[in-house]
Amino acid sequence: MSKSKKSKSQGQDIAIVGMSALFPKAPGLKDYWKILRLGVDTIGDVPDTHWSPEDYFDADKNAPDMTYCRRGGFLDAYPFDPTEFSMPPTVLEATDTSQLLGLVAAKAALEDAGYGPDKEFDREQTSIILGVTGTLELVVPLGARLGHPMWRRALQESGLNDELVDEVMTRIAADYVPWQENSFPGLLGNVVAGRIANRLDLHGTNCVVDAACASTLSAAHLAFLELETGKADMVITGGVDTFNDIFMYMCFSKTPALSASGKIRPFDADSDGTLIGEGLGMVVFKRLADAERDGDRVYAVVRGVGTSSDGKDKAVYAPFSPGQARALRRAYENAGVSCRTIEMVEAHGTGTKVGDVVEFEALKGVYAEESEDKQWCALGSVKSQIGHTKAAAGSAGLIKAALALHHKVFPPTINIEKTNPKLGIEDSAFYLNTAARPWVSHPDHPRRAGLSSFGFGGSNFHLVLEEYGN
Repeated sequence: MSKSKKSKSQGQDIAIVGMSALFPKAPGLKDYWKILRLGVDTIGDVPDTHWSPEDYFDADKNAPDMTYCRRGGFLDAYPFDPTEFSMPPTVLEATDTSQLLGLVAAKAALEDAGYGPDKEFDREQTSIILGVTGTLELVVPLGARLGHPMWRRALQESGLNDELVDEVMTRIAADYVPWQENSFPGLLGNVVAGRIANRLDLHGTNCVVDAACASTLSAAHLAFLELETGKADMVITGGVDTFNDIFMYMCFSKTPALSASGKIRPFDADSDGTLIGEGLGMVVFKRLADAERDGDRVYAVVRGVGTSSDGKDKAVYAPFSPGQARALRRAYENAGVSCRTIEMVEAHGTGTKVGDVVEFEALKGVYAEESEDKQWCALGSVKSQIGHTKAAAGSAGLIKAALALHHKVFPPTINIEKTNPKLGIEDSAFYLNTAARPWVSHPDHPRRAGLSSFGFGGSNFHLVLEEYGN
């Protein structure tokens, strides 16, 4: 890669003109920047509103139908007002939380961009494309209700009379939300975007993308294409994941990927797994030239994106360094910049021993191709603070990187006491940034950051961001 040569595949620069954040202990964008800057650990025990450790926790990783983890990143209760979005309160019981909070996040992002209810904009050319997975909040209980024939047979075979069987059946069914007219649209993941388009009256593309934990950056990639091809003039994109129920804990426990110690330590010698989190992050994209023409505030500029798949070299769920490296190289080529000019990388950084080493191997190799200089790029992961927010993980990292560029500060990564010796980090371009520090401008280039997200199925994404106005 040349530092000056522009790639033939380079697209238009994309401006981030608005953002919203709803993450653990951070119900707004300013709150999110505060916990990032101060290095706040928001991880806590599972609340009573989600599931009971008495029912499902067992320290034995091999215990069937049990999880060995009871900590994570959880959203605080949000005072959702259905009348704000002209929704009848009667539909709330049959509507996934992701659809409700998605409305809040999208509205906040638009308002932050300066396009609130009093500002006219071209709704025909405004799209909503989100990363969404695991909208199972209603699917699980509604599906469980359909087990009633098995419940009845089991009770009858145990010798209970019909009257007692009916009584027990009624009690079991009462624990699950009932099927109703609004259940079907209320449980669909695509309706997270659809409800936003409906309530905010947006007439562009409306869809969701599932690339597992890379869903946000996959959605962002589609948003770039919308803007570059002229199909949209403004796109709301990001990620939504509000589901830390026992079903999701079982998925991660039996992989097994969760931390038994209850802490996420990305790239640390004592890392023992990840912790799942809940969150929503949305950004508003416009073509940079349009944002400047319209007088928009610009947080940061997206210079390029790289995407790749792992192919058949590894198991479908195993991280693969060459595949990730492919996405990195493509991102810098698309951006027309050398990775030698990247001074911060917000890593996928899940805190798993295998995943972190594989990711670092890719980063180390690609950056070594450009420079033999050592330890000039800050490396970190917001997952150490809020957990792995799954489909929303990329949005947490994207907003962190954009705010770091905007405020000219390197936010810290927490829970790092001793760097994993397997990384060989001293012989690389990277150092682990564990304290908030001023981001001093380089004399030869603007401040730039890289951002990675990877998902089950071999999906790899990397973005290149640049400060605006320098």
